[in-house]
Amino acid sequence: MDIVRDESVKKKKRQKQIAMIVVAVIAVLGATLGVSKIKPALQNVDGSTIWPDTVKRGSMLRQVRGLGVLAPIPDDVRLIPAETDVRVERILILPGGTPIKPDAVIMELSNPQVEQEALNSDLELRSAEAEYHNTKAKIDSDLMSLRSGAATVEADYDNAKREADQNRELKKIGVVSDSVLKASLSKEKELATRLKIEQDRIAESTKAIETQLAVQQTTIDQKKALAQLKHRQKDALKVRAGIAGVLQEVPVQVGQRLTQGTILAKVVQPEHLQAELKIPETQAKDIITGQKAEIDTHNGVVEGTVTRIDPAVQAGTVTVDVKLDGPPPKGARPDLSVDGTITLEKLDNVLYVGRPAFGQEKSSVSMFKMDPDGKTATRVKVDLGRSSVNFIEIAGGLKEGDQVILSDMSRFDTQNQIKIDK
Repeated sequence: MDIVRDESVKKKKRQKQIAMIVVAVIAVLGATLGVSKIKPALQNVDGSTIWPDTVKRGSMLRQVRGLGVLAPIPDDVRLIPAETDVRVERILILPGGTPIKPDAVIMELSNPQVEQEALNSDLELRSAEAEYHNTKAKIDSDLMSLRSGAATVEADYDNAKREADQNRELKKIGVVSDSVLKASLSKEKELATRLKIEQDRIAESTKAIETQLAVQQTTIDQKKALAQLKHRQKDALKVRAGIAGVLQEVPVQVGQRLTQGTILAKVVQPEHLQAELKIPETQAKDIITGQKAEIDTHNGVVEGTVTRIDPAVQAGTVTVDVKLDGPPPKGARPDLSVDGTITLEKLDNVLYVGRPAFGQEKSSVSMFKMDPDGKTATRVKVDLGRSSVNFIEIAGGLKEGDQVILSDMSRFDTQNQIKIDK
């Protein structure tokens, strides 16, 4: 009887344990379900640390911006090279903002060989001119002798012609015989022939004279050109500005020996400047010549026009030249740092908002949109369109009047909603 009672007790004990386990499981499941239905607490964001903006509809200027420098227009820059091998003796003007005139002497150079060659070229020119005059005098003397001989023959011909004419008349009245008439006619003919020969000799001699003098004149011209070259090289030993402007650079020192072609100085015209802007390559694709721009020299803003786009990309940027449409602001000078904004186009009747911290044009991003109560913001997907410097087009996901947060919210990537603390 005791054995039956013990088995009954054990059976009741097992049933009780099973019931307790079932109750515990049900309790755990209930607690889990309850917790899952409780909404997590929203993460707080300090309202003073965010940058909100309102979606607007209207006209938006598409612009790109880049940093750059002012540079002289290539046509208004004079690089002065050394025309021969030289030595720098003196530098009279140092680079600076002081205007200089075209005839201002920047530096003095030396080259004894150039000076000697200039003197020799003058002597050779004078020698060639003397040879020309000597040849001309000799030729003129020979020509005068020919003309003198021709004059004698011409006088004899005239006498013979008059005698022949008289004999013709006398023959008609029977005073002279046929033989006398024939002799006078023969002499007239002979002298006429001699006169023609003398005249031909004079003509040929005149042509020969012209040829000889032309040869001598060519020699003179060659010597003169050489002398001019040597004197220009000698004059170049005094380096002059050549144009009115400002001496920007003198990359040489006193006593330095330089080879032909070395740049001695750079003179620019500061009133003829252009901006050379470095535009990121991703933003330069829509830039074309003729577009308007604004150049900020940090001492004033001047309008300009795009004149050239460099076809090459360097260090991720494209160089864009902008010609200034008006006089540069006071203090503008070459190599001055500037900011440039180029207007690409004007978009009418589009949705746009301030450019967010992240997100490229024609892409999709997630942004926090302010809820109507103004106390929370919910993450939404936004399709971006064309971009500008400060604004970007909204292609989808937002409507006019919506407020969105533009500042960097990457630290809340795991949150779909945040609470804004005022």
